[in-house]
Amino acid sequence: MLNDLQKQILTLKKEKNAKIFAHSYQSPDILEIADLTGDSFALSAKAHEYDCDTIILCGVLFMAETLKMLCPEKNVILPVAHATCAMAEQISPERVIAFKQEHPDYAVVAYINTSTELKAVSDVCVTSSSAVKIVNALPQDKILFIPDKNLGRFVRGALPHKHIEVWEGCCPVHDAVTEEEVLAAKAAYPNAKLLMHPELPPEVIRHADVAGSTADILRYAHTHSDDCIIGTEKSVADFLSVCYPDRHFYVLSKKLFCPDMRITNLGDVYHALKGDGGKVITLDETLRIRAKKPIDEMIRLGG
Repeated sequence: MLNDLQKQILTLKKEKNAKIFAHSYQSPDILEIADLTGDSFALSAKAHEYDCDTIILCGVLFMAETLKMLCPEKNVILPVAHATCAMAEQISPERVIAFKQEHPDYAVVAYINTSTELKAVSDVCVTSSSAVKIVNALPQDKILFIPDKNLGRFVRGALPHKHIEVWEGCCPVHDAVTEEEVLAAKAAYPNAKLLMHPELPPEVIRHADVAGSTADILRYAHTHSDDCIIGTEKSVADFLSVCYPDRHFYVLSKKLFCPDMRITNLGDVYHALKGDGGKVITLDETLRIRAKKPIDEMIRLGG
């Protein structure tokens, strides 16, 4: 049952001809009123299908900027201006430009968790759900994968015929999980399936029963009846516990809490819709066009 603030948001959304997009890491009360939920790929690829004037993006800055790249005619608002991604700016565009000049035979593959400026100097973007498919489809055998070393190593393991270089970026939330925590969770919940995100370190993810994106984790949980240990942001376990109260969804580590992804609340969404809160996304048009090219290529190759 929706609470009063959720009902007010739904009413205001109709009045403003707005839609709410929410990443799967958002809290259940936001996911309940969203028009579109999912990982970054879903939020990017399907944005053009929605007829609206405004999109409220419940997530972090790079996601809102990606929506603006694809839908420049829409008013895109991030409810919390300082909701950012620690991974997104770990690699400088200048470093990538220098690498491309020295290695023109490499394709630069950027995880979508990157700044607009970094996307603008990359050849194609990927998400955790599309990375293996897209890298495999590239004509180049030599790949620079940025910024997430763990996802890059995961892709390299899946595609041994490609030469994939990675740099030292990572998601600090996922990267902090240790193999000891995995072994302890397996011992504590021996009948539960281990569902893990590829942003986790390789020594952790090798214990997974299912290794994949947030969407892959949710898909498994929705189509199987197992109890599960969730190896990604805590909100996924919270959401699944609401969906299936008779099952157990254990969080792999108490470290798996992203303050930026969880900072947005219903009040922030309400004020963003009213027009007295949040960050209205604006992009320089020349930069937008350059950064949109690898996003378009991601959508083309990722289907």
